[in-house]
Amino acid sequence: MRIALVVSRYHAFVTDRLEAGARAALTEAGVPASDIETFPVPGAFELAQAAARIAESGTWAAVVCLGCLIRGETPHFDYIADATVHGIMRAAQETGVPVLFGVLTTNTADEALARAGDGEGNKGREAAAAALAMARLYERLERDGT
Repeated sequence: MRIALVVSRYHAFVTDRLEAGARAALTEAGVPASDIETFPVPGAFELAQAAARIAESGTWAAVVCLGCLIRGETPHFDYIADATVHGIMRAAQETGVPVLFGVLTTNTADEALARAGDGEGNKGREAAAAALAMARLYERLERDGT
């Protein structure tokens, strides 16, 4: 089962930790490291674009989008958060491949770091676990002809 990680490089001090959590969850679940590939993108806005393209290739069981948006003083945060959420959902719906949302939307960097720490509370880890669950469900549905 090949899993793609699409990782925003913006706020890498957080997204690197999300990626590490996702990789840990996948390897602990038995996915070989060679079946996990990271695709870096500039920011959260680009996550959905890359995820859709990767999912369309037909070579990935699931795509995990990892990013971090930290609220600033302007409405920019709201526009990017909205576009990111809808874009990732659209990628999943249009490609028929599980595309998971592992994007933090926080008020502060401290809040982001708290959600990207070591262990079970890491949101990258949670998104990767959800990706495996969805990929397995899709496999089952395909086997059953659903």
